[in-house]
Amino acid sequence: MAEINDIIKPENLIYKKSEVLTDNVMHYCPGCTHGTVHKLIAEVIDEMGIQEDTIGIAPVGCSVLAYNYLEIDWQEAAHGRAPALATAVKRLLPEKVVFSYQGDGDLAAIGTAETIHACNRGENIVMVFINNGIYGMTGGQMAPTTLEGMKAATCPFGRDAKHDGLPIKITELLAQLPGTSFVTRQAAHTPAAVRKTKKALRKAFENQRAGKGTQLVEVVATCSSGWKMTPVQSNKWMEENMFPYYPLGDMKDE
Repeated sequence: MAEINDIIKPENLIYKKSEVLTDNVMHYCPGCTHGTVHKLIAEVIDEMGIQEDTIGIAPVGCSVLAYNYLEIDWQEAAHGRAPALATAVKRLLPEKVVFSYQGDGDLAAIGTAETIHACNRGENIVMVFINNGIYGMTGGQMAPTTLEGMKAATCPFGRDAKHDGLPIKITELLAQLPGTSFVTRQAAHTPAAVRKTKKALRKAFENQRAGKGTQLVEVVATCSSGWKMTPVQSNKWMEENMFPYYPLGDMKDE
């Protein structure tokens, strides 16, 4: 009987899990987009050969435990303060590749000021922005990106623009700032979308190494538990409701 190592040779290998990913079982809910994006970030870091030179910044929210899944150096930030901490780390260690990993409540609400000013200064960092239109970890409250009519714990009858204001398109806003050079919005619900998101992440990391300023990769995501839907329903709802308001594609590429 052939030894397993004789079978699993490089020429026979179809897929191998990135060594940047740990063996820890992810805690995310079924259908959550976070796990897919973690995998893509790990693959990009692995393929670029920058595992020893990468530092991630994880704030509070569903992304708070990202350090359990990616075998790189991590620094935890207070809620919303990841861009400020990433700024400090990058300035102190300019040779390192530094990225923040943030949700919409973190990047577009509690940390709006930190986000805008880091982008306006053109800090040479990557921001990975997961936008599922809701506060996932803290109980499903309305977020700045919650759509009109979308139900959440703090707007159980749906977001009312007259009462709650309109959902903010923070990525479009950040694309207008002089310090950003690559701003894109992607998704991860289909194989094709996953490939585009990975390509965008790779470009963002390469741009940072080239000193091109702030890079922002938004990923329109699902939150099955917060939306009270199955994973399949969540993907369908995202396509029909999130994408029209948050269209996919590059907004800035310099």
